Amino acid sequence: MLEKTGRTATIARSMTRRSVIGATIAAGVVAPFVRRANAATIKIRLSYVVPGNWASLLFEKPGLARHLDKSYTFEAVRFQGTPQLIQAQATGELEIAAHAYSSFALAIENAGMSDLRIIGDEFQDGAPGYYSNEYFVLKDGPIKSVEDLKGKVIATNVAGSAVDIAMRAMLRKHKLEDKRDVTIIEAPFPTMPAMLQDKKVVMFPGVLPFSQDPQIRQMTRRLFSQRDAIGRTQMVVWAARETFIKAHHEALADFLEDALRAERWYLDPANHEEAVAIAARISKSPASHWDSWFLKKNGEAGDYYHDPNGKPDLAALQTNINLQHELGFIKAAFEVKKYADLSLMDEAAQRLGKH
Repeated sequence: MLEKTGRTATIARSMTRRSVIGATIAAGVVAPFVRRANAATIKIRLSYVVPGNWASLLFEKPGLARHLDKSYTFEAVRFQGTPQLIQAQATGELEIAAHAYSSFALAIENAGMSDLRIIGDEFQDGAPGYYSNEYFVLKDGPIKSVEDLKGKVIATNVAGSAVDIAMRAMLRKHKLEDKRDVTIIEAPFPTMPAMLQDKKVVMFPGVLPFSQDPQIRQMTRRLFSQRDAIGRTQMVVWAARETFIKAHHEALADFLEDALRAERWYLDPANHEEAVAIAARISKSPASHWDSWFLKKNGEAGDYYHDPNGKPDLAALQTNINLQHELGFIKAAFEVKKYADLSLMDEAAQRLGKH
């Protein structure tokens, strides 16, 4: 179902786990920037899932998108989770998908979308000095080590999601397996803190922006991080189909130039106050929920890493996909570089000058 109210575009499609498994982060409520298509331009629809994903922010600051409504139009489209992106791209309803490493691998290996190409970075987990997803237990609760999870119930958002895969990898390091040693149940991220407080689960994964909520920080402590479990993660990439890239090279280069210009503006500490105000406005939440961490390099008190040249860490992504295969979520691993085309992002960075 697609809903539009003024400048808001929201899409929420349901898919069964039988069709695709994977997701990164549960939904947030955001009012993104939408442009109507003109005959002389191409339409570029870019997905997002939570507040702070680039699509929700990019062109909310006027003047950064110099090619907008000239060579392309833009629409930010919200999905409940990344599994839905596979179907949307397969049916031509989405030009660029912000895929988690989990859904990207599923699209290639399980859905047979061999023409999907990585064109840029969304964000990376666990880069030195930057945030890594946390796995929370009650601050004064009985769980003191990973081994203490044996026989307990723990929460995940969706089996096969990026945070779920990291959690299962950590469990396996400590000789714990789902169903045999622990019970893993699925729940939306916003409901997990209450489930922990009510002792329905003993651990849940925390992701931004939810994990920086002061109330969550007050009641929990970190048992381990995603970095502890699997090292650096290329958490989300931008991906487009090869036919679209070839057919609209110039317009796509213009879009990536504008997107990179916008990303650099947001990442500039001099613009932090205005960036926070934009994030608060589009998410309909207080600026105080964003100010301390948003787009900051401050370890667990900061944000994920966003590459200022829009370049994903393909070596980390290869490791992430290999792990996904080892845990049984995709049929086979594959060489990531074969499914990457970073030439357009390189061109965008050259136009703007390397950062």
